[in-house]
Amino acid sequence: MPTSHLALPALDALAGPVLLVDDARKVTALTPALEALLGGTLRAGTPLAQVLVRADGAAEQLDAVLKNGREASVRLRVGGRSKPVRVRAVPLARGPRASGWALLLSPDAEEETNGRAELFHGLWTQAPELQRVFRIVEKVARTESSVLVRGESGTGKEHIAHALHALSARARGPFRAINCAALPPNLLESELFGHVRGAFTGAVRDSPGHFRLADKGSLFLDEVAEMPLDLQAKMLRVLETRTVIPVGGRQPVPVDVRIIAATHRPLRREVEAGRFRADLMYRLRVVPLFLPTLRERRGDILPLALRFLEELHQRGARRVERFSPGARRLLEEHPWPGNVRELRNVMEYAYVIGEGPVVREADLPPEFSEPRQAVPVTQPPLDASLEPERIRAALAQAGGNRSEAARLLGVSRVTLWRRLRDLGASVER
Repeated sequence: MPTSHLALPALDALAGPVLLVDDARKVTALTPALEALLGGTLRAGTPLAQVLVRADGAAEQLDAVLKNGREASVRLRVGGRSKPVRVRAVPLARGPRASGWALLLSPDAEEETNGRAELFHGLWTQAPELQRVFRIVEKVARTESSVLVRGESGTGKEHIAHALHALSARARGPFRAINCAALPPNLLESELFGHVRGAFTGAVRDSPGHFRLADKGSLFLDEVAEMPLDLQAKMLRVLETRTVIPVGGRQPVPVDVRIIAATHRPLRREVEAGRFRADLMYRLRVVPLFLPTLRERRGDILPLALRFLEELHQRGARRVERFSPGARRLLEEHPWPGNVRELRNVMEYAYVIGEGPVVREADLPPEFSEPRQAVPVTQPPLDASLEPERIRAALAQAGGNRSEAARLLGVSRVTLWRRLRDLGASVER
């Protein structure tokens, strides 16, 4: 349908799906973007009431949209199919050849997934795979079984841990969390089990440790696969006896704690590689939960992005209503190695950098516009878990012997040598 007879230069600036209607509330034209959204076209002269419909009084709804310019949720119906959209009317300048409204439409992700989407203790999804995990969490929370949550960084492992605690009989008790990869072994032991005054330099007072602070509650052990072997043996004893012995102490202290562990690594492979105790794995992995990645639930990408943008709108002046086709394509094709956490950060970047109601390709971070090139792998990747603190601790325990230190770290001597070379000689001092 030609639109040249409308002679509306301002219409060219309206990006996205736009529907033109006249004073008689009949369709006169639509943009190519709207045709793409519909999957078809509309005949000129079609009554608007047949195109935008809603069960709860379509006429009144459209009246408010056209007369007051209010944004509303309606359903766009074409050829027996309907699609939820957000609509806002812009009056056209009155003149001898043009009058009526331009209806700005955008997909209503919230309405589209209504009945299928679920918000579960901070995790939103419409993916059946993740919703199945939610149902398992509800069942397991009623028990005292230990749970191991597997998932990549940013998939929501701590949200699941909080849900297990909040839905359990321990909900009134404390919830404590500790990242086992963030601390060197000697400090991790003190943080977990506590210490007595004088146990080591700097221990000027007794410290209870996370186990005792989580008594009658839940303890979340994040990245549990990074726990050193000697500490794993002590952890196993704590789980078996339900007592802890503080560093530097002698008397066991009883504790009543439910353990929720998480890791991004397959524990069975860690056991096979000699980096994790099999008996501890069986203690922690009574109920395994596997969280799908964001790239495995691509239907969540755009709805989640819109939710994050709406949260940002509550704190800022800009209101984002939709994505340009190019931005949608880039977001849907991105591999999302950082999962939902990365998506939230990308939306904050786009919100700050861009302007107006549309997120465009140029508003996304630089990596979205850079061509993806396959990088030839000339050598095995270094183990990112070999942080300087862990290496120093292993070298100290091995008396400076690199071969023994590599064995304690669960890596080859060559891998340790390469890591030392990259970190510099200061690590060994």
